[in-house]
Amino acid sequence: MLKQFFIICSGADTDILEQCSKGEQNKYAGIGATVFFTAVMATIAASYALFTVFDSLYSAILFGLIWGLLIFNLDRYIVSTIKKNGNFTDELIQAAPRIILALIIAIVISKPLELKIFEKEINQVLLEEKNALTLSNKNQIAQQFTPKIEALNRNIDSLQSQINRKEADVNALYNVYINEAEGTAGTKRLGKGPVYKEKRDKHDAALADLQQLKTENKAKIETIEAQIAQAEIDYANQVTTSQPIIDNFDGLMARVNALNKLPWLPSFFIFLLFLAIETSPIFAKLLSPRGAYDFKLEDQEMALKTNVLKNKNERNLIIETETALNNRIYNDIKSEDELYKYKRQKAQELMRLQADAFYKKQKHIL
Repeated sequence: MLKQFFIICSGADTDILEQCSKGEQNKYAGIGATVFFTAVMATIAASYALFTVFDSLYSAILFGLIWGLLIFNLDRYIVSTIKKNGNFTDELIQAAPRIILALIIAIVISKPLELKIFEKEINQVLLEEKNALTLSNKNQIAQQFTPKIEALNRNIDSLQSQINRKEADVNALYNVYINEAEGTAGTKRLGKGPVYKEKRDKHDAALADLQQLKTENKAKIETIEAQIAQAEIDYANQVTTSQPIIDNFDGLMARVNALNKLPWLPSFFIFLLFLAIETSPIFAKLLSPRGAYDFKLEDQEMALKTNVLKNKNERNLIIETETALNNRIYNDIKSEDELYKYKRQKAQELMRLQADAFYKKQKHIL
């Protein structure tokens, strides 16, 4: 039962193969088994590749089965259409397009399995890329907020500088009226005279202005600090919002690019393995000697071809004979007077009928 299934997978004519030896049947069963297991590997590879895309097990399995059936059909067609004619060069030329197709299929099959085999190494590469993307993303977002925050900080510094300058002025006025009271400066009279009072009043007025300036600038600084805090919150929100996009940067294309950054030799050997698997049925058939199945198949095809050519020649002869007979018959009757008179009479009758119909139509119109 299993042998019969693999023979069907090989694309061989089972009716002809039943007439061949067991060895010939086993050869095509082996070719069919290679075709079948290649399709199984294609199903597994495609399912994994699609799972990385859709993140759905059932969808990946469904499309993987469809892809496996497609590869199975292509391989079966490739093997079944290679005809053994005893000339290896002609057979190789005949198989060249199929080998190219097998090369493409091997690339498609091997790549998803390479992604799975080197998954840990790919994850490491993706982690490094994600970290770099995270830093780059933070820097890019920071470039949107840094100028605004720096401008607000400069405003705070400016307001604080106003307070500092006013405090310096108040302290200077304080020293002036104290020195006046002590008699160390100004009028140099000890005691609190009119000049002292004047300077004290000036200091008190400046101190009141300082208190008012502090109150006003403090309110302004608090407003600006609130704007800075809001800008920092907005920055953090943008970083948090964009981070899941970076975290999900592990799709199929990202993994393929990460795989290309790894050493190429291991991937190349895996590709060679699948190329050998994919092309093995073709080369097995090319390198195997012509067997009983090939001779019987060629004999059947030649018999059919001969019969078709025979029928075609017979139809051509029938057409030529009918043409010659018809030409001879019409050449004989074209000179007969009786046929001329009969056709002349019918033509006259037809013209009379046309004239009568035209007359009735014109009379009806008038």
